[in-house]
Amino acid sequence: MTLEELPIGQTATIKSVGGEGALRCRLLDMGLIPRTKVEVCKVAPMGDPIEIRLRGYELTIRKEDAKKIEMITEAES
Repeated sequence: MTLEELPIGQTATIKSVGGEGALRCRLLDMGLIPRTKVEVCKVAPMGDPIEIRLRGYELTIRKEDAKKIEMITEAES
């Protein structure tokens, strides 16, 4: 499952961060690193962007970037 597929209100843990080069570095710099718990707070009316909560702050990312982040849910762990 990717972060983009996670339903609103559900919490999951980051399994891996994909992407290449500057994009991957930017995602990691924003705190999206493996073993971090993430909760989806809101999704814009047209589905893009997605607001998530992690490490005590809210972050808004594009759906395209969220597709690159693999998640593991509580049921899978």
